[in-house]
Amino acid sequence: MQNPGAHENTGLQSQPPPEEQNYGATAAHARQGPFVSVSRNGPAKRDYLITAVLCYVNLINFMDWFIVPGILLDIQKYFKLSDGNTGLLQTVFILCYMLAAPIFGYLGDRYNRKIILGAGIFFWSSVTLGSSFISELHCWIFFLSRGLVGIGSASYSTIAPTIIADLFEEGKRTTMLSIFYIFIPVGSGLGYVLAAGMADVTGDWHWAFRVTPCMGGLALVLLILLVPRRIQRRTAAHRALSISGTIRVAAEKPGVQRTAKTTWCQDVVSLAKNWSFIWSSLGLTAMAFVTGALGMWVPLFLYRAQVVQGIVSPCLQESCNSSNSLIFGGITIGTGILGVIAGAEAARRLRKINNKADPLICATSMFISALCLYIALMVAQTNILSTFIFIAFGELFLSVNWAVVTDILLYVVTPRRQSTAIALQILVSHLLGDAGSPYLIGIISNAIQAKNAHSLQWSFWSMQYSFIVCAFVGVFGGGFFLLTSFCIEEDRKEAQRL
Repeated sequence: MQNPGAHENTGLQSQPPPEEQNYGATAAHARQGPFVSVSRNGPAKRDYLITAVLCYVNLINFMDWFIVPGILLDIQKYFKLSDGNTGLLQTVFILCYMLAAPIFGYLGDRYNRKIILGAGIFFWSSVTLGSSFISELHCWIFFLSRGLVGIGSASYSTIAPTIIADLFEEGKRTTMLSIFYIFIPVGSGLGYVLAAGMADVTGDWHWAFRVTPCMGGLALVLLILLVPRRIQRRTAAHRALSISGTIRVAAEKPGVQRTAKTTWCQDVVSLAKNWSFIWSSLGLTAMAFVTGALGMWVPLFLYRAQVVQGIVSPCLQESCNSSNSLIFGGITIGTGILGVIAGAEAARRLRKINNKADPLICATSMFISALCLYIALMVAQTNILSTFIFIAFGELFLSVNWAVVTDILLYVVTPRRQSTAIALQILVSHLLGDAGSPYLIGIISNAIQAKNAHSLQWSFWSMQYSFIVCAFVGVFGGGFFLLTSFCIEEDRKEAQRL
């Protein structure tokens, strides 16, 4: 596990100390004091080919995540689900994904990663294909299938980035990982587009679940043919890497004792005292909550708004109009890519004049996003075009934060605790965020409908009122990032000392 690759030439070279304000994702050097860089020969063409295969599979992975929201109205009508039970579909998926991810992370650190990836692709593709043949009498099997797809997806999401990190060095690794993660919003948006498009073309929503398994079969063939059975793992000097590709490992000095290893419990206790980590993690949780709810319910909410306005008729036929999913998918792709790029560039520029720029960017983005979402909800009954516009701006400002909030963790937590910090942050953000928000919005909508006469108007109002929760959660998220700004300088300096 610790042997460098055969094509690597690993050496340690001391670097001069950087400027104090240069840190994080957009800086080339991140720490004061001595640290080391690891030099290596340029990546081979095969490394780029392997990365292309992994990016292709990541695209399929996130397309499968969002097929269900893309045809949610059809699925709800087919299985005769309430809003609460409909929201539970995504909750089951996220919970299974969240619980399986640490297990596959453990296996990926110890066993052959290509075999795990191949098995995961085959498993989730097979389950996705099988779910297209489930009858309306066995909706529980459909719920089970979504959980199983979440497990298969976790096997890929936790391991593929480590392979890319092992193939490339410093700045080049940054570029390759950025490209890999760009396929998250692209795949998410294409999931909506694929689901809606197949339902419209075939007149049967089941076909939406029969395309990605074919793409998964091609991915499995490419994985077998192009990805080597064993990819050499990095040495210990490669572990503490920020998004910028800067390796932050203290240079050993004669007579200076290295920091003693700590237990997992000691790391957790230390992180619990790191207020920048706590507040930024809660801010990320709020982001995940809003994103999960939007991703699940927006197309259905827009459909109900259009019904109330008289733009479309209530869906009574077998296949419902999926134009909202197509539009929302395009919005997701565009705002995801643009938001990540804009966030990184804003952070790069503003850090030069303010050391608290990162949390302030995140706080401002969350406040604006919450405001845009609230306006979108309020105008939905009267102007559907304005609703689309404000939803797009809301998603754009949410996307600004993804790279920035990750980088906050990397420079306020000492490198030897970063893996634990990332794992805890992922667990909390999913558990309290997007794992429960789709279900919560659904059961609130159910409760409102149960207390009022059954009508198309109240069907819309119930979803509108339940969605307001997301706007308030967004405001709380902005507050958490604002609190982060009060302690981030002290915590960053503390991380540099350790």
